[in-house]
Amino acid sequence: MRIGLLGTGPWARAAHAPALDAHPGLDFVGVWGRRPEAAGELAAVHGVRAYDDVDALLADVDAVAVALPPAVQAELAVRAARAGRHLLLDKPLATTVAQGRAVVEAVDAAGVASVVFFTTRFQPEPQAWIEEQARVGGWFTGRAQWLGAVFTSEDNPFAASPWRQEKGALWDVGPHALSVLLPVLGEPRRVTAAAYGPGDTVHLVLDHSGGASSSTTLSLTAPPAAAGAMVELRGESGVTQLPEARGDAVPALGRAVDALISAAGSKEPHPCDARFAFTVTQILSTAETLLHSGTH
Repeated sequence: MRIGLLGTGPWARAAHAPALDAHPGLDFVGVWGRRPEAAGELAAVHGVRAYDDVDALLADVDAVAVALPPAVQAELAVRAARAGRHLLLDKPLATTVAQGRAVVEAVDAAGVASVVFFTTRFQPEPQAWIEEQARVGGWFTGRAQWLGAVFTSEDNPFAASPWRQEKGALWDVGPHALSVLLPVLGEPRRVTAAAYGPGDTVHLVLDHSGGASSSTTLSLTAPPAAAGAMVELRGESGVTQLPEARGDAVPALGRAVDALISAAGSKEPHPCDARFAFTVTQILSTAETLLHSGTH
């Protein structure tokens, strides 16, 4: 599969480009970015072409990986899908329901494969745990904490991200927590509460279709010593917690590439496709509306 990369920021440099370059099933063709000089620098590191026109890159590939702010990602994902290109996207899919729906409609209309990189879903130990808990069932409650120190650590490369500064933890780490809870507890029938905490911290309560409820705390402003992720389930089988992930993002992205290649070949949608990511977008948008309105 010939693939191009859209994006040149910290995440593209640290994760996407190395993963695409190292994957044996890919021909990493080139890089496009909103800053041509950055695209040239990243392309030179990996010995690929720097494109100054996104349509020229689309013409040369079978698929694109996107490492761009979500609003930009959504627009370019629609453009790529309409060009018949498979999509390796990042979370969140978009930051509005309209943008997310447009991506899903473009993917469906073009018949292309899509995989959205929810990191935990492509790490072997957590993913095995998620699949097992979904099989077990009978869960009564779920509790998640996804606490980052992006805005409280020194020299964090993502702290200057305008979309993270605007949207905060709800949209940045919220998708990670939901990507674990939803496959086990079912899609939410409603978001029943949303409240602010310190900094960009938010608390959510969901009523799930499987009969359980869940509470989630999200933050990018946690003290560094308090940062970390936890998911706990309680039900008929007792109590269980999400195992700690091992390894960095590059191998996990490699497994996401495997999933994209498989979905493109089989025409079977992956569980973390654009439609699933759109469900996450809808939940986050509902929560954001509750937070802004003060209605819980």
